[in-house]
Amino acid sequence: LKTGFLKWKPDYDSAATEYGKAAVAFKNAKQFDQAREACLREAEAHENNKAYLFIYCHSFFQEADYNVPLTVTLQEMQRLPEAVQLIEKASMMYLENGTPDTAAIALERAGKLIENVSPEKAVQLYQQAASVFENEERLRQALEMLGKASRLLVRGRRLDEAALSLQKEKSIYKEIENYPTCYKKTIAQVLVHLHRNDYVAAERCVRESYSIPGFNGSEDCAALEQLLEGYDQQDQDQVSEVCNSPLFKYMDNDYAKLGLTLVVPGGGIKKKSPNAAQDKARGPAAVGSHADEEEDEYSGGLC
Repeated sequence: LKTGFLKWKPDYDSAATEYGKAAVAFKNAKQFDQAREACLREAEAHENNKAYLFIYCHSFFQEADYNVPLTVTLQEMQRLPEAVQLIEKASMMYLENGTPDTAAIALERAGKLIENVSPEKAVQLYQQAASVFENEERLRQALEMLGKASRLLVRGRRLDEAALSLQKEKSIYKEIENYPTCYKKTIAQVLVHLHRNDYVAAERCVRESYSIPGFNGSEDCAALEQLLEGYDQQDQDQVSEVCNSPLFKYMDNDYAKLGLTLVVPGGGIKKKSPNAAQDKARGPAAVGSHADEEEDEYSGGLC
């Protein structure tokens, strides 16, 4: 990097190579602070050399000539937020230089890295990756990112945001004519709305889904109508029966949990009378006579 009378410009390319070697040596020696510093100096040299496509690539790739993946070093140092920040910077540079696919992959990897530490940040990264994929008309990859974001939002009980995320997913699935998945997203939407205590939004969601080819008359539609009926009538038994059906139980875990924990406001599991089991065993005639006895019990008045 030094300049002199016969060397007017620093040799950034060679400097980057040497910093990369130093980073490997520091990392092997478990001197992570020095390894991190060498990685950053390597990236700075690439930036000064206008090698934009290689800037911070070592932050998340472990191939080619990108010697030390900086995120691994920072992960071992328990400095994940700093690693994610560098990956975000890398993704912006990839976008600016016409490689959006690589930018989106970088954002996805950053989301995976930070998911268990900061779910809120992971949601943001997945949504950014989804936007990049959507702009490139790679809708299936965008849906994968949106799906991860939606599940994290549900897991974090950020239900208002989850409802919007699911609606976006559903719109794209409808656009690519993947109608069966639209039905599943409708179920997830309804569960989210009911957990928000917004019956009107849940009902509207089902009603709007009638426009999706094949939804009306499907088992998904029938189950949702039964669920809404039980919820509206405050019948916890009916709601629990629907939510425990295979259609609901075998959804993604986060949505299945919404179904299993759904409680009707003001409702409760109907209690059977102590003689119900005996009545059932004795048959209809016995049930009828028992009912007559209950009706006549207070026929003369409570006193």
